Amino acid sequence: MRRKIFPIVIAALGVLCFFEGDFGDFLVFLMLVVGFWLIYRGFKGRKSQPHKEELPFLTKEKEAYYKQVGMSEREIELFRETMNLSKQQILQLQQNIQKNAKLKAIDLRHDTLKASKALFKELVKEPTRLPEASQFLYTHLPNIVDLTDNYVEINDHEVKSKEVYGKLEESAQIIDQMADLIVKDYQQFVADDLEDMDIEISIAKKNLKQDPDLSTK
Repeated sequence: MRRKIFPIVIAALGVLCFFEGDFGDFLVFLMLVVGFWLIYRGFKGRKSQPHKEELPFLTKEKEAYYKQVGMSEREIELFRETMNLSKQQILQLQQNIQKNAKLKAIDLRHDTLKASKALFKELVKEPTRLPEASQFLYTHLPNIVDLTDNYVEINDHEVKSKEVYGKLEESAQIIDQMADLIVKDYQQFVADDLEDMDIEISIAKKNLKQDPDLSTK
């Protein structure tokens, strides 16, 4: 807050001195220049902040599908808002991973990005299962995005102290643990599908044993 007020005060003092007839004073001129420059930088910095992406257009087919599976208007709205935000977070996570070798190594070890995208696709297919992915959507995904954001920002500092390197290492360990949790989120979400597949394979094997013409020799 102080940093925002300081340049405004400097500029105001400079303008006041100007109207008092002291504009020739070099210090006053410097105050004007520095004040307005800092204000300009403040406005520029605010404009550069990313804007929240608007929801994509809801097609009639999608709307009909949502209603067919029993979703209310409010549930549809919540689902679309949640998925839109999650999409932006996954894209941000992908950008962060691509920027840093350490983050790339963590992703390769766990397949975090792949698991995130796969879970997102599963939710698109089964929107009524949104509550089952609450840990991923509202805790694990936002946390790993924030952690990797900070990691990339700090790692880009040209000069790093021993303490900074220690914090980076600690942060990398937490990111690694969070990456593992996201993979477990996906595995838990598709666990029933894997169980169904095991049952189908078991039934198929029994059928093969009962039918000598289909069994392997």
